Amino acid sequence: MGHVGMAAAAVRYLGSPRRPVEALPRPDLRCVGEDERAPVDQAEFRRVLGNFATGVTVVTAPATDGESGPAGFACQSFSSLSLDPPLVVFMVGRTSTTWPRIARAGVFCVNVLSAGQGELCRGFAVRGGDKFAGVDHDPAPVSGSPRLTGALAWIDCTIHAVHTGGDHLIVVGRVEALGAGAPDTRPLLFHRARFV
Repeated sequence: MGHVGMAAAAVRYLGSPRRPVEALPRPDLRCVGEDERAPVDQAEFRRVLGNFATGVTVVTAPATDGESGPAGFACQSFSSLSLDPPLVVFMVGRTSTTWPRIARAGVFCVNVLSAGQGELCRGFAVRGGDKFAGVDHDPAPVSGSPRLTGALAWIDCTIHAVHTGGDHLIVVGRVEALGAGAPDTRPLLFHRARFV
């Protein structure tokens, strides 16, 4: 299934925000031909773009039928997208094992991490295991997705659309509810491959 077909299938699956979403088929990844290769080295691309400081979030979703617990992953590629309607966006690798669980749930909560939550972020950045073990959280008001205790802000969403972007998926969420912690709390930032 090509990029356009995959995006169209995702939109069909996500047409009803209250209905659980079936997992999308894993995209067929193909080797890139020599004539298609980017003119920049991947390591250099990472090094240069690492100069752009980003906030750090954890995207969570509630457990769906047959799952033992909620899903979540650490995500730096998050942004607001639109005021009317209220939309946000995050990017997730096409090979992510957490994304299919979020897609099935059809909802998610973005937890904007505060400065003291670097270790929490590291726990959500690894594959496998129970990422929620020992992590305090409560359900977000609309989706029921985990809202992490101590987060700087939270944004409760339904999946609005999914688009392809190279080796990532671009997930657009419609904001259903949101809130922020104390205004003097500092955010967790990531710059040049480390937390600052």
